[in-house]
Amino acid sequence: MNLRTAEEEPTAQEIHIPADIEWQMLDKSKFFFLGAALFSGVSATLYPAVVLKTRQQVAQSHVPCVRTAIWIMRHEGIRGLYRGFGTSLTGTIPARALYMTALEVTKSNVGKAATRLGFPEPTAAAVANAVAGLSAAMAAQVVWTPVDVISQRLMVQGNGCVGGGGGVQSAFSALPCKYINGVDAFRKILNTDGVRGLYRGFGLSILTYAPSNAVWWASYSVAQRLVWGGMGCFLRKKEEERLENGVITVSNNTSDINDGLRPDAKTVMVVQGLSAAMAGGFSALITMPLDTIKTRLQVLDGDDNGRKGPSLGQTVRNLVREGGWMACYRGLGPRWASMSMSATTMITTYEFLKRMSTKNQQELTS
Repeated sequence: MNLRTAEEEPTAQEIHIPADIEWQMLDKSKFFFLGAALFSGVSATLYPAVVLKTRQQVAQSHVPCVRTAIWIMRHEGIRGLYRGFGTSLTGTIPARALYMTALEVTKSNVGKAATRLGFPEPTAAAVANAVAGLSAAMAAQVVWTPVDVISQRLMVQGNGCVGGGGGVQSAFSALPCKYINGVDAFRKILNTDGVRGLYRGFGLSILTYAPSNAVWWASYSVAQRLVWGGMGCFLRKKEEERLENGVITVSNNTSDINDGLRPDAKTVMVVQGLSAAMAGGFSALITMPLDTIKTRLQVLDGDDNGRKGPSLGQTVRNLVREGGWMACYRGLGPRWASMSMSATTMITTYEFLKRMSTKNQQELTS
């Protein structure tokens, strides 16, 4: 998602960003194969933050993130930070493929439609990004919700298997060991609650991730323009200072004067990463309460006497009773960090993936 400043009104220090890579320009087989490998690595790196966030959200009292991490490492080792990762990774690959396809196809079509309707390029880009993020999240949740339900239950059950003490451990003691692995969890949930059990919180997942993605992609588009605009202002000030000090740089290349500035690939990547982090933090803050409620709905099961798990209303009341409305923001630190880091790594990886998967000139013209 790049800005096409070359199409806007020229300025003294116009910054030309490389043109966006459209869906039809991609080699699809390379795109999906490389995407599966790259995003598997990203998921493995960020998974511990997701585990910490999930455990904080289901805890019955507030426990600092650092204490939670120390307790897990002490009692469960590094494996505790990767509980459910196999299940999550298995589902993430098809979910990512759905997400990327819906994102690129929608963005390309909506962007062209918005431009034909007469929207300015910045507005058309923001609208296309928002609608693409919305449709991509809705498509991917068909796969992601069952994967979330299973992997989150595996994430939180390990702490209930260790006997003894209080403190952090007692905050999690209500969640006993019930599943051996992802396959066992899938079978037991299906036998107990049917397909509906695998889609617990599906509506809230849509309400959480669809607006979150729309906000993120729109914010990312706006953030990029702000960052590039700030760089343009900085460069103009530097130029004015050089002129005031009598330092004048003369270029023999007229294209340098007419074409403006063309940032290299590293600069573009830095701007994309910074914009993604800004958008990720903003999106995490807005959608945190819905994510906490969704996680509790998906994780907290019924008891052995056949009673069903808590309803949406009961989940909200329990949260408020435990810690007031601020209880809805438990796990905000890990989630904010996870979403910001995920956004930065995701967008830089994603843009790198698109560059790697671009068809050569012969394939494009054939």
